Amino acid sequence: MKIFFNNFIKKTACITTILLLVSISSGYAATRMPSFILPDAVSGTAVDSSAFKGKTLLITFFATWCPPCMQEIPTLIELHQHFAKDNFSVIAMSVDQGGAAVVAKLVKNRSINYPVLMADESTAQNFGGIVGIPTSFLVNKEGNVVKKYPGYIPHSILERDIKQIMN
Repeated sequence: MKIFFNNFIKKTACITTILLLVSISSGYAATRMPSFILPDAVSGTAVDSSAFKGKTLLITFFATWCPPCMQEIPTLIELHQHFAKDNFSVIAMSVDQGGAAVVAKLVKNRSINYPVLMADESTAQNFGGIVGIPTSFLVNKEGNVVKKYPGYIPHSILERDIKQIMN
């Protein structure tokens, strides 16, 4: 019985390790995207997450004072433009404390072509808590968060992952 029990524990530990590695390699377990209603940084108009129903999304939390966040803007512009015809959108959520005017200026100066919203603390918490920026989430057309990206992510990885979930 002792040998059986030890083998059982070893097999269980092995299966648990494999599942953990699969979970880590996929980046994020699929969960429902939290709903939100947030003001657009430029117009102040309330934007409801339901407006993006059925779309593949890349949601990124950022701030205007964050160098890696500024570095990823050209990639986000290009991804938004390239995949828009395939029912895709980037959505940026600013965590700037200085207000919408600073963010609106950035949108204008950098010719940002995707929605930029002013996130509140509860939105950041609903996404699991944002401990560093940029932090991005890939959402499939069913509305499930399928991947979380902490920090700056290269264009090639984002493009590959977007293509994978759009198929």
